[in-house]
Amino acid sequence: MFEFFIANRIYKQSEGQAKMSRPAILIAMLGVAIGVAVMIISLAVIIGFKKQVQEKVIGFGSHIQISNFDAVQSYETLPIVVNDSLLSVLSNNADIKHIQRFSTKLGMLKTEDAFEGIVLKGVGPEFNTQFLADHLLEGDIPQFSDSENNEQALISKSLCNRLDIKLGDKVYLYFVQQEGVRARRLFIAGIYETNLTMYDNLFLFTDIYTVNRLNQWSYNQVSGVELTLSDAERLEDVTFQLGDQLDAEVDDQGGIYFVRNIKQLNPQLFDWLELLDLNVWVILFLMIGVAGFTIVSGLLIIIIERTSMIGVLKALGATNGTIQKIFLWLSIFLIGRGMIIGNIIGVGFCFLQSKLNLFALDPATYYMDSVPIYFDFKLFILVNVVTFIVSVGILVGPSFAISKINPSDSIRFE
Repeated sequence: MFEFFIANRIYKQSEGQAKMSRPAILIAMLGVAIGVAVMIISLAVIIGFKKQVQEKVIGFGSHIQISNFDAVQSYETLPIVVNDSLLSVLSNNADIKHIQRFSTKLGMLKTEDAFEGIVLKGVGPEFNTQFLADHLLEGDIPQFSDSENNEQALISKSLCNRLDIKLGDKVYLYFVQQEGVRARRLFIAGIYETNLTMYDNLFLFTDIYTVNRLNQWSYNQVSGVELTLSDAERLEDVTFQLGDQLDAEVDDQGGIYFVRNIKQLNPQLFDWLELLDLNVWVILFLMIGVAGFTIVSGLLIIIIERTSMIGVLKALGATNGTIQKIFLWLSIFLIGRGMIIGNIIGVGFCFLQSKLNLFALDPATYYMDSVPIYFDFKLFILVNVVTFIVSVGILVGPSFAISKINPSDSIRFE
């Protein structure tokens, strides 16, 4: 192809010359490379941040909770009955992967020197401990029971620091009830840290049997049921479906079922995460704009420098369309090389950060101790394709400047 051949010659000649075209080419490629690298890094960091926060929130409360309608705003809950009818509805739903019960009780955790308000969360033997095990710092996950009190608890590192508690320590919890203050003694079996301070500073995990005894509930009464879905993308659909089946249904003891998903339980947190998507779009538009501007500037400089060559080609019979194709091919070379450099920089940075945690964060502010990275190569490829199409599309307009060049005048141009 004639246009491709000429463009390739110009590209190679410009690389070896110290004329105007060489810095123009370098600036154009650098603009594209920086734009692509920033977009890849931004996407990897923001998506990684969202996923880590979501996974931690879901780890504490699963995707969907069913609780008592009359106690939706408090951890001092009213119970619901987990009967055969409820379990049948949940078990027959193909979207539900795991079902686990929980009970909660507001209390006071006291040591010799300090005290802290906490929520004692009781869980049964079916409780999925994988999330807490992934964030376990010391000790072991207790064997949670629904039939006996093993006097063991799992506590967060932040509560340990506040109250000067160590692994194996004996702690006392106090609960205010109508008949007076009740106390329970527990031993610290394990210490975890998720850096999600709103939960780390709140929850103490123990047997559901212990919490039910404190609440004076029967065996089949609990604060609620947590449901983990096979596909998180179906969260809204499954919530609506279960709500249609269970909302306002009354159990054996008069409790009213109420279905809510994790987004409804934490609206402010998830609204804040949604705002991050807006930041992603702003960054993408800005970086594509930077890449487009630099490549257009570079192309115009090269056209000005090659005015004499354009005049010769026109004098030899080349049409404006042919010459436009030559410079568009040249631009494609520059964009392609810049994108390759940008991908190497962007993916390389993400890889190093994921393995070495080069950049630390304040867990109290960002809910994690280092910049998170998530590799979504389909999205990376989409960014490259869009950047390429937009950059080439932007160049079509400036390439029409070639039609304004007069052969007789341009041959004398230096």
